[in-house]
Amino acid sequence: MAVPKRKTSKSKRNMRRSHHALKSFNWVEDSASGEPVRRHHVDLKTGMYKGRQVIAQRD
Repeated sequence: MAVPKRKTSKSKRNMRRSHHALKSFNWVEDSASGEPVRRHHVDLKTGMYKGRQVIAQRD
């Protein structure tokens, strides 16, 4: 079994953990409905993406 030769310093440990933080989503207001939507994602309610209809709406 591998055993560390030296104690990991607080600085080294924290530098390793710098990527562990939760990332916030980038929300924008939809120009048509005014609802918050995520950028670069298709709106599943309307099927719109970048002002175009990309998914056919169900009735």
